[in-house]
Amino acid sequence: MYDYMLGGTHNFQIDRDATEQFRAQMPELGDAAWANRGFHGRAATWLAVEHGIRQFIDIGSGLPTQSNTHQVVRAIAPDATVVYVDNDPMVGILAAELLTDDGATAVIVADLREPEALLASPQVANLIDFGQPVGLLMTAVLQFVADEDDPWGLVGRYVDSLSPGSYLVLSHITGDKLPPRMVQTGVQVYQRASESAFPRTKAEIARFFAGLELVPPYEGAEPVLTNVGLWGSEDPASADTDGSRAFYCGVARRP
Repeated sequence: MYDYMLGGTHNFQIDRDATEQFRAQMPELGDAAWANRGFHGRAATWLAVEHGIRQFIDIGSGLPTQSNTHQVVRAIAPDATVVYVDNDPMVGILAAELLTDDGATAVIVADLREPEALLASPQVANLIDFGQPVGLLMTAVLQFVADEDDPWGLVGRYVDSLSPGSYLVLSHITGDKLPPRMVQTGVQVYQRASESAFPRTKAEIARFFAGLELVPPYEGAEPVLTNVGLWGSEDPASADTDGSRAFYCGVARRP
């Protein structure tokens, strides 16, 4: 569905039908998807340019689509390495589109709810030096982890594995600023998908950053959560679209 929203080709009729059902209640659906993707790319770029991060773990990467992480960061830092992680077997089948000839990227089909196994995988060991700062990207994925699976504890276990100076980049769907009927339609659509969706409040999403140092989302802002369109924007007023309000996001440093 996300790939279809972004104009990609790795989707099926059932994905398109479900997306259009959702879009009927939320015309800004495409805007929301692009705003989130834009945040992902801007944040990864910021880590590479401003903080010299050269290794990234992209958890919940999804199918190959527009502006994949390695394409964004290696345009700036050709020596950067990226490990993609997703639990969708189709990601493994299409992995060749995410692999580079120099072996600087890897794809793991794994469940983020098993952090110890994921972090101990040979692909991670081959490309990620945990003695150096890492960019941990978890955009639009934790909304598929139910409360009973403790998504906050899972994020904490991943962050604990990172060295000081590493960064967490995270976005998450919310219903805070959306009509209830729109939120309910989205939840119902995802109940028929491989994973259900769990929109969360700003306070619940802020818990993912406990113990970390949030960075200001744009010049002149306080270090707070914001909507995905605003993070890294040069003109916050024009970037504050209806679609971007479907997600809260933040970037935070591990002290």
